[in-house]
Amino acid sequence: MEQPLDIRDVARRTGLTSRALRFYEARGLLEPLRTYSGRRLYGRGELERIQQILALKRAGLTLAQIGKLTARGALDLAALVEAQLKIIEERKAELDGARALLLSIKSRIDRGEPVDAATFCSLIREGDRIMQPEDWKKVTDRYFSPEEQAHWAEHPPQPGFDQAEYSRKWKELGDRVQAAIPNGPDTPEAQALFDEWQQLLAPFTATATPEMMQGATRFYERMDEWHGDVPQAPFTPEAFRFIQEIGRRRADK
Repeated sequence: MEQPLDIRDVARRTGLTSRALRFYEARGLLEPLRTYSGRRLYGRGELERIQQILALKRAGLTLAQIGKLTARGALDLAALVEAQLKIIEERKAELDGARALLLSIKSRIDRGEPVDAATFCSLIREGDRIMQPEDWKKVTDRYFSPEEQAHWAEHPPQPGFDQAEYSRKWKELGDRVQAAIPNGPDTPEAQALFDEWQQLLAPFTATATPEMMQGATRFYERMDEWHGDVPQAPFTPEAFRFIQEIGRRRADK
């Protein structure tokens, strides 16, 4: 029987950091043995579980989905695969739409029609508007009453607000937050990401009423329920909870 490995050996074998291994343990994904002194020991079963986690992450699953899938007697794998395939198909449709838009612009250029930077950006924004799926509306209709939605309509963003660019910034920040999760919420990187998150919220907080702020917070706290229905969501439920945890820790200091 192979001897259990300590956390440093496991980190060397898997390429994960010790902080990432402790984070997965905190999320209930790993259960290493402990010595009397508290030292973590990983047996063959835990090493196999780590490989499962890494494989499922590469397949596009969230940590919440991985937790359900690897728990005893939980999730239907076939249903999960079907859901992931649906998301991939929806993303493929978005890429096909973007390709069609760019080909249309290229055709105009090839015909000698003038397309300056301003015109190009305008066409891209129009394409975003045309190709925007109804997923967001379906979800907001589910979680916000007509009265609440009317209240939001009465408080639009400030003049000159570029929604397409704002969405792009959220997606870029959401990806960086997701990548930082395994390192934990107390790192300088995590603190800087929290500050960026608050800065990016500024256009919303500048016009939002307290009721709108509360409604948005409730909406994203229930993100696990609807995230799979919105392939273009700017960040994952894990990323949102990670930012909330940093905020709670700051408030407790």
